[in-house]
Amino acid sequence: MTAPAPDIWVYLSQTPLLWLAVTLIAYLIGVWCFERSAMSPLANPVAIATLLIMAVLGATDTTYETYFEGAQFVHFMLGPATVALALPMVRHLPRVRAAGAPLLAALLAGAATAVAVALITASMLGASRQTLLSLAPKSVTTPIAMGISEAVGGIPSLTASLVIATGILGAMLGTPLLNLLGVRDWRARGFALGVAAHGIGTARAFQVNQVAGVFAAIGMGANGIASSVLVPLAVSFL
Repeated sequence: MTAPAPDIWVYLSQTPLLWLAVTLIAYLIGVWCFERSAMSPLANPVAIATLLIMAVLGATDTTYETYFEGAQFVHFMLGPATVALALPMVRHLPRVRAAGAPLLAALLAGAATAVAVALITASMLGASRQTLLSLAPKSVTTPIAMGISEAVGGIPSLTASLVIATGILGAMLGTPLLNLLGVRDWRARGFALGVAAHGIGTARAFQVNQVAGVFAAIGMGANGIASSVLVPLAVSFL
């Protein structure tokens, strides 16, 4: 006698491999949509995959903790993937050295602006202090942002959500905005995406241009270092 479908789902939902498979399938669907849209930045694969996973979790009444048990392998791979970005950076090292001073100036301006605008805007909208602490490192790649958030008294899980939202919006709107502003230098375009939209922005930069991707990776890494100093300093004034 076959088990009822609800009973089968209860069993499957507790299997970690199920949620890893759901994550990969959702991302593949996102990539398919992205390719069919002629690689439009508005059809960002991460955004599409996130919405699909949210729909599945909501429809099946699955908790985030249960989902993360299966998807944590993808989370683990964030570290090696970030380190692997050093390879294209080495290949373009002469170009990186030649732009050292402008990159430093852009980094300081971008990192400070990202933190200040987020804190001031959220404060004016009445956000609580703990929310502000969680929001401050939103433009830093997820592993570093969660560490900063925990160190200053924020909520790491909330920070992770804000980081992902920031990256998705940056990847979707960054290219059209830079086109509108007339920014043509691939180094500047990539660095801006890396500083403002961390890993997701960097992935988008590599899709557009190899040089832009290299400078986006530099921006992402450098912003993580800069924000680890700037965020604790900024929140000390709250």
